[in-house]
Amino acid sequence: MPWNVGILGSGPGAAALHLPVLGRLTELFSVVHIADAGSGRARVLARHFGARWSEGDAELLADTSVDVVAVCSPPAEHGRQILAAVAAGKRAVFCEKPLATSREEAEEIIAVCRAAGTVLLVGTNHLFDAAWGRARHHLVALEGRVQTIAVTLALPPNDRYHRLVSEGGPFQAVRRGRPDLDDPAVAAGVLRQLLTGLAIHDLPAVRDIAPVIDEVAYARIVPPIGYLVGYRSGDVLVQLALTMLPEGPDALWRMSVATSHDRVEVNFPPAFVHAGSAATRVRSVDGQWTDYGRDPEDGYVAEWSLLASLLEGAAPVEYDELLADSHYATDLASAAAAKVLEGVSP
Repeated sequence: MPWNVGILGSGPGAAALHLPVLGRLTELFSVVHIADAGSGRARVLARHFGARWSEGDAELLADTSVDVVAVCSPPAEHGRQILAAVAAGKRAVFCEKPLATSREEAEEIIAVCRAAGTVLLVGTNHLFDAAWGRARHHLVALEGRVQTIAVTLALPPNDRYHRLVSEGGPFQAVRRGRPDLDDPAVAAGVLRQLLTGLAIHDLPAVRDIAPVIDEVAYARIVPPIGYLVGYRSGDVLVQLALTMLPEGPDALWRMSVATSHDRVEVNFPPAFVHAGSAATRVRSVDGQWTDYGRDPEDGYVAEWSLLASLLEGAAPVEYDELLADSHYATDLASAAAAKVLEGVSP
C-alpha cells in the first residue's frame, strides 16, 4: 500500500515540482490532503488528486490518514511545522530546503525527530541528482586534489525571488517593494535570504568536497538581485555567484570543480521543470571533454524514492548529515552577511 502524503503549502514548489512527481510515483505515495495559508490554491490542486484540502496546518496535522507530511511552506514556517508533525505522530516529514533558519532551530528539529524515530528528509534535489552522483564518484575514484569549486546561477526574472527579498525580511521594502541595497543592513539581510533560499540547492553537494568554512573572503549583493560570495575550505577555494537580469537570459545552473588534473562540470536543468538529470562532463589534462549521458529521472524523483526506502527501513535516516548540512548553510549565510556589514567586497 502506498504511503499517504499531506502537503503543507500550495505554491510553485508543491504545484510544479512535488505534486507531478507524486503523481508518477503512485505505487509509493498517495496524496490525500493539501493545505494552503488561505490562498485557495489547495482546493484547486487537491481536485486533481481527489484529495482533501484545508487552510492553515491544524486540520492536515490532525488528519489521521496522513502518514507523511511534506513541508512546502515558507522557510520561517519549516521548524514549527516539522515539530508539530512529530508531535502529531506522523511517520515521516519531507521538508523543502532549508531545514531551519538558525543553528538552534536545526538542532531542536534533529533532536526531536531522532528521539521520536520520525523519518526526516530535506529536499536538496541537486544532491540526489544522478549526475552529481557520477561527478562525486569521478572525483573520489581518480583521487585528484580539489582546488576550486564554482557554482554559477544565471536566472531569468522570477517574481517569487523578487518577493523573497522585498517581503518578510529583516528590513523595510522601499520604492514599490524593492529593497534599498545601498543600506548595508538591508543588503546583508537580502544576501542571507538568497543564500538560504537559492544557494542552499547546492551547498550540501559543496559540503561533500569542501566540508568546512574557514574564511569568507568576500561577499556582496549584485543588483538587481544577485550575489558574489567567495570562501576558503582548507586548500579549496569556493565561489558562489548569482545574477538575475531584467533581460531574462536563458537559465544557467552550473557547478564546476577543478582538480589537480581535470575539471568536472555539472549543468543542472532550470528550476521548476522536469527535464531529467543534470548533464555531467569532464575535461582532462589534454583539453578533451568527455560527456556523460543524462538520466530520465531528476533529483526530485530520486529524493521521493529515497524517502520511500527510508520508510521501509531499507536505508538509515542520516540525522547527523542533515544537521551538518543545515549548519553549513546557516553558518555561511551568517558569515557572508557579516562581511557585507563590514563593507568588504572583491
